[in-house]
Amino acid sequence: MAIRAGIPLSITTYTLPKDVEAYMNAALSVFLSELNQSHMTEYLSYSLNELTTNAKKANTKRVYFREKNLDLLNPADYDKGLENFKNDTLSNIDHYLQLQKEAGLYVKLILQLRNGKIKIEVRNNSELLPIEYKRMHEKIRLAQQYTAIDQAFEQVLDDSEGAGLGLIIMILMLEKIGLTKENFQIFCEGGETITRIILPLNETAQHDISVMSRECIKSIDSLPQFPETIRKVTALIADPEVKMSEIASCISSDVSLTTDLLKLVNSVQFALASPCRSIGDAVRMVGLRGIKNLVYAAGSISELQKICTAEQKKQWLHSYKVAFYAYNLARNFCANEKEVVEDSYVCGLLHDMGKLMFEAARPHLIDSIKQFSADKGISEDRFEKMTTGVNHSELGALIAEKWNFPEQITAVIRHHHEPDVAPEGIRALTSLIYLSDLMVHYEAGEVDFYQFDPDVLSLFRITAEDQMKNIVNRLSRAFTTH
Repeated sequence: MAIRAGIPLSITTYTLPKDVEAYMNAALSVFLSELNQSHMTEYLSYSLNELTTNAKKANTKRVYFREKNLDLLNPADYDKGLENFKNDTLSNIDHYLQLQKEAGLYVKLILQLRNGKIKIEVRNNSELLPIEYKRMHEKIRLAQQYTAIDQAFEQVLDDSEGAGLGLIIMILMLEKIGLTKENFQIFCEGGETITRIILPLNETAQHDISVMSRECIKSIDSLPQFPETIRKVTALIADPEVKMSEIASCISSDVSLTTDLLKLVNSVQFALASPCRSIGDAVRMVGLRGIKNLVYAAGSISELQKICTAEQKKQWLHSYKVAFYAYNLARNFCANEKEVVEDSYVCGLLHDMGKLMFEAARPHLIDSIKQFSADKGISEDRFEKMTTGVNHSELGALIAEKWNFPEQITAVIRHHHEPDVAPEGIRALTSLIYLSDLMVHYEAGEVDFYQFDPDVLSLFRITAEDQMKNIVNRLSRAFTTH
């Protein structure tokens, strides 16, 4: 789920025992396998062990110096402390690990798929000292001069603190799987030392999933254009000379569309004091943009609910909840952005359209795509990843394009897990749907607060988990009431 939603996974340890080290490597292996990037496992496992060990060592150094009453920032004390640091700590490691835990010094692993790239971070809350920073960057500079690992062995001979042979070997290994100088970073921020590795996904795997997604669209022969009435309504709305009465008359000529629209107008989005029973009143009340959104929502629901499995019903409940949360968040946080408020409900309702369509078409679609994949030489493993929803955002956007959806709805469907790459004019709306979607998952206990994008939280002025809980609880109670 974290991979599909582009949210981070984090494992935190205070002492890094062997079983947690093994657990981190197992999580990394599954993460890479799910992304069809298993060829990176050996390289990244080595890197992970190197970085977590270094972070743990840095934490140990802090408590060791504190116990010895030595000042880390004093060069004389620093050199004195390092004379016996290695022997003292190795001979009594459990004692120093307990001190680390009592001091709240941690090592944290973060894995994330973001904007088509794998991001791996190892963090520890002991900021690098100037001398440590200098030594580390000297080793990085050295590594960039070598062309092979054996050169590093020949030239870096001693095993003293700061020699950094492991770091040099790690960088040389990562270069074999696409690491560039810009994509390996060591820096301090917010009291933490952060080592970040960013690697591109295997292009072949990404291409195969994209090709399968497009073939999926072609293979859904039960995916018609919207009904004629809906196309007429959207054409009327596009006419600057149109009268509201003409739109109302066109909608009223289709009993099914009239029923669906009145149901949506009387839904929680509008919170009417009394039910609206007239399409004419509905059109006047919600305006041209609102009626266009409702028409697309009604048409989509009509098509997507033709086959409704238990899984789809669960997904529909999620979508209705996201729509409700999005609309109410928009009214409270985006009141001055009229278009965001107007588009929030329909975008929340249709954000996971790719999942819904795939489930609806699944019975006859799987064999077709499987045969296509075999003909194209696409591995069964990649086919399985595609069918579990890895590319559902792109799939939903392709369907929206086929149905000629407005640009803002299509863009939100495509980018609702990565709002920072959405077109600038639609970024606020996309961030709103991202937040609403994760809030529903958070309420269900499926994600943790740390997994929310800090930039999106900042946009909605959410600064703490207690604040998030309060908002989610209020929205949940209101949804249940309605």
